[in-house]
Amino acid sequence: MKQFLWVACLRRVLGRAGVKIQSKVLLSAVAADTFLLKLEAPEIFEYSGIWPKDAFIPATKLTSALAAQLLTPIKFEYTNGVVGRVFAPVGVSATVLNIYRGILNILQLNIKKTQNVYELQEPGAQGVCKTHYVISEDAKAERILLTKTKDLNHCQERIIKDIGLAYTERCAECEARGKTLKGAVAFNYIMKPAATGAMILEATATELIQFSPFNILNGAAQMEAKQILKFLEVERTLVEPIKAEYIHRGSLQYEFGSELLQTPIQLLRISNAEAQFIELIQLLRVARFESIETLWAQFKARPDYRHWILNAVPAIGTHAALRFIKEKFLTGELSVAEAAQALIASVHMVTADLEAIKLAEGLAMNHKVQENPVLREVVMLGYGTLVAKYCVENPACPAELVRPIHEIAVQALARGEIEEIVVALKVLGNAGHPASIKPIMKLLPGFGSAAANLPLRIHIDAVLALRNIAKREPKMIQDIAVQLFMDKALHPELRMVSAIVMFETKLPMGLVTTLADAILKETNLQVASFVFSYMKAMTKNTAPDFASVAAACNVAVKILSPKFDRLSYRYSRALYFDAYHNPWMMGAAASAFYVNDAATVLPRAIVAKARTYLAGAYADVLELGVRTEGIQEALLKVHEAPMNADRITKMKHVMKALSQWRAHPSSEPLASVYVKFFGQEIAFANIDKAIVEQVIELATGPAIHNTGRRALEALLSGVAMHYAKPMLVAEVRRILPTAVGLPMELSFYTAAVAAASVEFQATVTPPLPENFHAAQLLKSDINMRAAITPSVSMHTYAVMGVNTALIQAALLSRARVHTIVPAKMEARIDMIKGNFKFQFLPVQGIDKIATALVETFAVARNVEDLAAAKITPVVPAEVASQLSREIFSARISKMSSSLASDMSASSELIPTDLPKKVARQLKLPRVFEKKMCAQIETFGIKACTEIESRNAAFIKDCPLYAIIGKHAIMVEVVPAAGPVVEKIEIEIQVGDKAAEKIVKVINMSEEEEILEDKNVLMRLRKILVPGLKNRTATSSSSSSSRSLSSRTSSSRSSISSSASSKSSSSSSSRIKSKMVDIPINQRSKRVSSSSSSSHRSRSSSSSSSSLQSSSQSSSSSRSSSFGHHQRELGTFTKNHIHQHALSTAHVNSKSSAYSFEAIYNKAKYLASAVTPAMTILVRAVRADHKVQGYQIAAYVDRATARVQVIFANLAENDHWRICADGMMLSHHKLMAKVAWGIECKQYETEIIAETGMVDQNPAIRLKVAWEKLPKSMKAYAKEISEYISRMALEAGIGLAKVKNVRNQIKLSVAVATETSINIVLRTPRRTIYKLGVGSPCFSSIGRDCCRTGIIPEQLG
Repeated sequence: MKQFLWVACLRRVLGRAGVKIQSKVLLSAVAADTFLLKLEAPEIFEYSGIWPKDAFIPATKLTSALAAQLLTPIKFEYTNGVVGRVFAPVGVSATVLNIYRGILNILQLNIKKTQNVYELQEPGAQGVCKTHYVISEDAKAERILLTKTKDLNHCQERIIKDIGLAYTERCAECEARGKTLKGAVAFNYIMKPAATGAMILEATATELIQFSPFNILNGAAQMEAKQILKFLEVERTLVEPIKAEYIHRGSLQYEFGSELLQTPIQLLRISNAEAQFIELIQLLRVARFESIETLWAQFKARPDYRHWILNAVPAIGTHAALRFIKEKFLTGELSVAEAAQALIASVHMVTADLEAIKLAEGLAMNHKVQENPVLREVVMLGYGTLVAKYCVENPACPAELVRPIHEIAVQALARGEIEEIVVALKVLGNAGHPASIKPIMKLLPGFGSAAANLPLRIHIDAVLALRNIAKREPKMIQDIAVQLFMDKALHPELRMVSAIVMFETKLPMGLVTTLADAILKETNLQVASFVFSYMKAMTKNTAPDFASVAAACNVAVKILSPKFDRLSYRYSRALYFDAYHNPWMMGAAASAFYVNDAATVLPRAIVAKARTYLAGAYADVLELGVRTEGIQEALLKVHEAPMNADRITKMKHVMKALSQWRAHPSSEPLASVYVKFFGQEIAFANIDKAIVEQVIELATGPAIHNTGRRALEALLSGVAMHYAKPMLVAEVRRILPTAVGLPMELSFYTAAVAAASVEFQATVTPPLPENFHAAQLLKSDINMRAAITPSVSMHTYAVMGVNTALIQAALLSRARVHTIVPAKMEARIDMIKGNFKFQFLPVQGIDKIATALVETFAVARNVEDLAAAKITPVVPAEVASQLSREIFSARISKMSSSLASDMSASSELIPTDLPKKVARQLKLPRVFEKKMCAQIETFGIKACTEIESRNAAFIKDCPLYAIIGKHAIMVEVVPAAGPVVEKIEIEIQVGDKAAEKIVKVINMSEEEEILEDKNVLMRLRKILVPGLKNRTATSSSSSSSRSLSSRTSSSRSSISSSASSKSSSSSSSRIKSKMVDIPINQRSKRVSSSSSSSHRSRSSSSSSSSLQSSSQSSSSSRSSSFGHHQRELGTFTKNHIHQHALSTAHVNSKSSAYSFEAIYNKAKYLASAVTPAMTILVRAVRADHKVQGYQIAAYVDRATARVQVIFANLAENDHWRICADGMMLSHHKLMAKVAWGIECKQYETEIIAETGMVDQNPAIRLKVAWEKLPKSMKAYAKEISEYISRMALEAGIGLAKVKNVRNQIKLSVAVATETSINIVLRTPRRTIYKLGVGSPCFSSIGRDCCRTGIIPEQLG
């Protein structure tokens, strides 16, 4: 008998790992249907290397250690080719017995005498699976040939063990589109007919299992098992059983043993904290409970060791962890915080069994736990979680598990204890047991008589408690939720929550249509908007599991759109976004719900949820929910402030309302919040009056002051501390037996250690008195020194292969990430003088701040000889080179043959340079190595990133093969070459003394003054000679501002989507500036129905608009369509009348750009007119005392409402700067100019934000114009523009390629109706628009436009 088991990638010459068992098998009859099976001279071999170059290596030490078990005969029942019960002594371990089962598995035959081809569900070592038989006979050779195949993906009962997957849901629709795990076994028999049946002369079993987290069609790792059994001879000596009791050990089916507690990485040589943490967990798993207690007793008094033990115990994963935490808390050895943290981790990591559930129940009922509300909440929610996990593993879990919670709910209802009912409902929601449906229904209106007297939040919590139950009984929950939703007498919020539950049950087409019909007759717009928006969001769904719902919603939306498509965001809404990539079987989804009320200021409830899809499963990773119950009640009592009241007045009204709420008795909480993790609620809080009072008392009481005083005294005396937090972030495992009896495991582990070292010292001048007040710190000079070294180390392992406590052979992908960012600084804070000074000092000895290494190995090792563990890279450098050349040559040959066959049969020959041409297309794979460095000479810092990558993607371009190999990245920060920088200093000075800190004074040069005089003369010429065209000075760079302003002014008098004619431009410059700000695109299918509706609603007011012609560069058909749209839309009328005009006569003659330029030219640099409001110096203190760094000065001229910020280099001969000017020209217009380069002359942009009207409707416009931009910025802008265009097309947004005003971008937003707005984005070559977009808030046009962000003065 020979057994092989390989784990490898698909290519033969890559690294692989394996195990081989070779032995002689003896079979002997004990009774009519009972036989003995014994191995003779068994040998175990290991393999880790490159096949077929390397050979198996005998594992002699392991063979010797297992000899006693392997040589022990076992008994089994065998009737008509079917294996029955199996018997073995206690001394035979489950692992060895499973190897025997692998041998017996090949003897399992269900032969039908009347059929040669048939199928059946056949029991075997791997479960009861679909099996196909084909029998044929070779009469000449007197042989019977039998082939049996098992499809491991179609099993009636598949033996499999999942760990860490209790919170995931299988996505059958995802698996229908692709597979991540697939397996099959083929058995071939050669038999010789005999008088009593048939004798097996040779039997061969071959099994193949493929796995990839990204769909096996795109490349996969595979496990191959093979077993060969040959008949040798018939011996007269019978096999004798040993002198021991043979007990019943099950059947042919695989029995899980110690591998459930065995981590596949535990035998690695450990040299780092995060991996040691995994080893500590493994040691605790195999240790007896008494040993854990001994360890605790030895180290509990040492804080560091105590901390690590308490973090490792929950990861043990058995009920021993819960028992340990329970006992230590009840004996007072754990604090409440320690117990709560350990319990939260334990309930999610512990394997749920009846013992663990019983421990959690006992802990929840303990008086010591019940006395602490926080701890009781943790334990109660954890109890529900354990029940849910147990029911996932055991679908027939008894109702007795949730009966104690039912009793708590009944007693709380009888006593009227609302908070107790809330807790019970949340526990039942976590448990998700169908037996809880009736107790929950009693709390729902229309189902229970007691529900009428319960508050709304109980009804809502009761409905939400049905969500997890719906995963097991979707039809029953649908019926309940539909009844609640259809009852219009119920509160709208309750009906909307019922709709959420309904949609999560994956509604069928009929029910979606029923909902659509009900919404058409719905009188409450909050409910109608919520359901309609939910349906509309679902139509864009791409995830396979909601594909049928998306199709049904698509039909419903077409029915509802004409009536509800224009509802604004002031109504309740459901939002849903997802992205699913079918080839990789990977995706993510996010949903958000907010429930509004016509009578409330804030949303009544907000819920956000995130879901992930991977490898044919999905999980609701995180969910946050907030309800504002009491806040609404308090705010509704606020007497409405006057419409023109300022913000402070409105805030005072709100604070007064909250004070009144505290003064009146109310059982309604101010707000409530909950957090769900993987579908299980882990924490919730009701912010009620008692909590508010406690917080206020704590904040105003002496305790907070004493604590603050002690903390400050500690800081003044110096603090040094180190903190480390080890975490087992993820442990996901799937164990399944193979045909040879060895277990194959797929597992994923992530362990991390977050650590930080902190040193802090502070001094205060003058010294603080003994009984000081915190306000005295504001009048002190504070000096601080701090050194902090935060770091994170993380190890991630992905394993596929054999994993037992005795031997391991697997592919192991290991990722190691380490980051450390040390910082050493000194600070001085002088609050009186407004001076803040920070000094950053160099940290010696730490250069590498981030490293990441990903490697994939083939590993083989056994517990008896750890030193001889064999580790082979899956993609060795030399093998990769050889293999890539082979693939390269094969592809060239294939392409050459293809080209040759396509040629005619004439005398033409294949070109001799064909291989060279092909070679240019097929680049030879090589190791990717790159080093990138960036140097900041000013601060003497050099940062380098090194990247090295070698993978198997040259075999097949797919995600799995791209990961396999070796990838390394390192980020290093070192001192730059040149003079030593001793420290980096940042100084901030605010107030009157800011001018004293100015190092580099920036004034206008004589040359600039001459140019400014020329500018004045040029403007006078333009005023005196009306026909003079705008010109740009060719020799002076300072005239760029004037040219930009001139062109900007000209652009205002033209349609922004076209280049207008000279005549229209000159005429429009003499009238009040108007411009079309809703783009006119040619009609196409991209225009949405909402756009059409908006156009129809405004056609009467638009017909009177005066519009200009479209772009000359566009086609005639586009121009015609463009003009047609223009006649249907209004013009943008500016509200701005600049407030800096010298006389009213000039108001209508000056453009706003000219007003800005006039103020700007009076003082190009405000440094000559006003003192700086703030100065920031960032300097490098060098050993040679050379001034180096940057200066930022901010100036404020209140007379002209102007702000200027100048960024300059402190180097003496460096004139590169950034100059930013902003000005408020009126309440309706803001304008800014940003210039940069040498003396701020190289590049320049203008930004204008202004409000106005479009056909008497409020509008706002943002314009960016420029004269000259750097090439790099233009390249990035082009990429962004193309990306936005692609996204616009995909999203169905209007897009037209129109030649707009060059060097200008405009974004316009105009109110179309009370519930919609029109959005337009114009770039020099494109116009992107969306008409009739739902408004974020309701706009009462002309009366309440301030709620849309428009200042009331704009309407004057």
